[in-house]
Amino acid sequence: MEYIYAALMLHRMNKEVSEDNIVKMVKAIGVEPDLIKIKALVSALKEVNIDEVIKSATSFIPVAASVAPQPTIELAKAKEEKKKEEKKEERAEEALEGLSSLFG
Repeated sequence: MEYIYAALMLHRMNKEVSEDNIVKMVKAIGVEPDLIKIKALVSALKEVNIDEVIKSATSFIPVAASVAPQPTIELAKAKEEKKKEEKKEERAEEALEGLSSLFG
């Protein structure tokens, strides 16, 4: 992932996305670069218009961000509460069964 971030940062700063530049950036953050991965990334990016990819990627991010996780959280809490109530009811039934076995 750090190699992709380095490539994006180089592109953003209008620098050449090259093996040497990515190695320099990765070393600057204190990570030992994997030259094979870097060569593969640079090779793959030669065929890619990074600006177009970024535009297409950001076009769907607001849609994903607009989906609020709140209903999911509230639903999970409601399910959890229901389970707790069911357990309480089971305990009460077990207690009643225990009492009824005493009287036979």
